Amino acid sequence: MTATARRLPPRQLQVELGARTYPIRIGSGLIADAGAWRELHDRPVRLLSDEEVARHWLKSVVAQRDIAPEHTRIVPSGEGTKTMQQVEACLDWLLETRMPRDGVLIALGGGVIGDLAGFVAAIYQRGIDFVQVPTTLLAQVDSSVGGKTGVNHALGKNLIGAFHQPRLVLADCETLSTLPARELSAGLAEVIKYGMLGDADFFAWLEDNMAKLRALDAQRVMDVIERCCTMKAQVVVADERESGRRALLNLGHTFAHAIETHTEYARYLHGEAVGIGLVMAAGLSRRLGWLSASEVERVQALVAAAGLPSTVPEDMTPADFMRHMAHDKKVVSGRLRFVLLRRLGEALVTGDVPAEQLSRLLAEYCTATDSA
Repeated sequence: MTATARRLPPRQLQVELGARTYPIRIGSGLIADAGAWRELHDRPVRLLSDEEVARHWLKSVVAQRDIAPEHTRIVPSGEGTKTMQQVEACLDWLLETRMPRDGVLIALGGGVIGDLAGFVAAIYQRGIDFVQVPTTLLAQVDSSVGGKTGVNHALGKNLIGAFHQPRLVLADCETLSTLPARELSAGLAEVIKYGMLGDADFFAWLEDNMAKLRALDAQRVMDVIERCCTMKAQVVVADERESGRRALLNLGHTFAHAIETHTEYARYLHGEAVGIGLVMAAGLSRRLGWLSASEVERVQALVAAAGLPSTVPEDMTPADFMRHMAHDKKVVSGRLRFVLLRRLGEALVTGDVPAEQLSRLLAEYCTATDSA
């Protein structure tokens, strides 16, 4: 992918939020391009990354920004890093290295690092700037854009956090060349989500191009990142703090977060859980009479083509789902809301799912039973 990607011109989008407007730059070799970092010129920086990403990309960023060793912090890879204990350790590091209020925290990594660094930036000295340098497909198409930051709690995913927009998103497609195949598939779950919730033509395009995306065809990868970021930017501008339309971006996530919580964030990557959640959301939409059986089959087939799981953990019961979903952030006035589909490409948020239909869906997808 690398040689071809370098011949493709970089692309730029804007997230239009008034004084907090920021660019999303998409291209290959951006990390090594001084011009791509121009917003950080002459500003003090600190860099947060994880062990796996640092092994491949830390030297490039450090060389570009001339970052001192003590101004870099490397944390363990994986969802288990998104904890309040790690937040406190990062705050200690910023204080000990005398990070000023006009400094910038660079988040070099996937969604975990972006969420953690963004939350730390949101609360350090009541808020400092941060820059997203997403190194996974999932982060490049979704989590790096929109300002959602936070960490997990034992009772649920992302229950502690803040809205804090980045000053820049630098999506260097070259970083995908070091991404394990499993991580690439996890990112494709969020890509499929965008087709399902808002663009039926894009969903059909994914059906035709999934194999080339998994092979990291440069043109198609850049097209996907640009398309997903454009869709997310439009939603964020319309509903920055998720009071309405932005909740649609949680398609599949109510089921996914329950799976992640049940498995203690150790068995599935976030995108893998989302893949299962998308299939379940399609199934529930079918039970409510909105999706056809053929549309559900298309969702299942595309999730499988992306290399994602589509079945619930064998040890998870309907009662497990209900217990974990009770802590979902979309619970309002005691009622659980779901993001579902009227048709492929048209999503809605509803709190009117009949308990009987939800019970039947969970019984259909769960191998384990509550009486077992």
